Amino acid sequence: MYTLSLPAARSVLPLAPYIPASAEAELVAQLQQGSEEAFRTLVEQYQHRVYRTVLALVRSPEDAEDVAQEVFVEVYQTIDRFRSEAALSTWLYRLATSRALKHQQRLRAQKRFAYFTSLLGLNNQVLHEPPDYAHPQAQLEGQQQVELLRAHIARLPGQQQVAFTLRHEQELSYEEIAAVLNTTVPGVESLLFRARKTLRHYLSLPPNHV
Repeated sequence: MYTLSLPAARSVLPLAPYIPASAEAELVAQLQQGSEEAFRTLVEQYQHRVYRTVLALVRSPEDAEDVAQEVFVEVYQTIDRFRSEAALSTWLYRLATSRALKHQQRLRAQKRFAYFTSLLGLNNQVLHEPPDYAHPQAQLEGQQQVELLRAHIARLPGQQQVAFTLRHEQELSYEEIAAVLNTTVPGVESLLFRARKTLRHYLSLPPNHV
C-alpha cells in the first residue's frame, strides 16, 4: 500500500484542487478495483487536507500524522463500501473528523487513568497529599491569545468543535459541513451559533474562572 508523505504536509503548501466529479467517479471505480496507482493519486490529492483537518482537532503534529495514516488505511480497507451519495472529499472529511474525535476520547481516558493512578500509593491506598498538578488554565496564562482560543475550542462538544473547525480553519461551506456531519444547513448554523456563543463566554471570563 502507498505510504503517506506527511512530514511534507506540515509545510505551508497550496492545496490541490478538488477532483472534478467525473474524474472522481473514475478514481473511485479504480480504487474499488484495487488499483495501487489510484490509491497513490488519492493520497497525493487529499493527504494535506486530511492532515490539516486532523491537526486542527488533535493539535499534535505527531498524533495528526498517525491519525491521518489511519484514515487512509481505513479508506484502503473500506473503499469497496463507498457509495456515491456524497462526494469522495466529504467521505474523507467524515472519516478524518471521526478518527480525530476518537483519538481525543482515548487521550482523555488515558489522562483520567493516569491522574487517578497518581492518587494511589502502595497497595492502592489513597495518598494524603496527592501530587500538585497545576490547573490546565494556569498553564495557559502568559501564552498567546490564539493558544487560549484553541484550548477553548478543544472544550466544545464534539459536533460544535468539528463544525467550528471545518468552517473557520478548513473554510468549508455550510453545505459541505452539513454533508460531513450528516445534518442540515440549519443544523450547521445552529452548531456554529452555539459554538461561537460558548467561545465568547469563555473568552469573557478571567483566566482563573474558566
